[in-house]
Amino acid sequence: MNRRSVGTGYELRAAEKLQKKGYQILEHSYRSRTGEIDLIALDGGVLVFIEVKYRASGSFGSSLEAVNAKKQARIRRCALYYMTVHGYDPDRTAVRFDVAGFDGERFTLLKGAF
Repeated sequence: MNRRSVGTGYELRAAEKLQKKGYQILEHSYRSRTGEIDLIALDGGVLVFIEVKYRASGSFGSSLEAVNAKKQARIRRCALYYMTVHGYDPDRTAVRFDVAGFDGERFTLLKGAF
């Protein structure tokens, strides 16, 4: 399996786990000219942009540590574009950025990660 198909598989697994926690998944693998967001969901009245990361082992750090400042900036830029295109007012919409991580088979959700 290539990296993209592995990533897609973990995005689908994360979506299932998040739905069980009450998230309403709006988008899978959202792509635009500004970047990519793995999952976009509603959690109550909050619009949530979710980055999904997988690490088979801890040799390169945990899955949650993989979302560095540069990646966060790209996600924020893409989130603003998504909101603009879909009619969300950035000044009136509650927004959160979560990271869903798989370290081996262990799932961790970090709400409000950045």
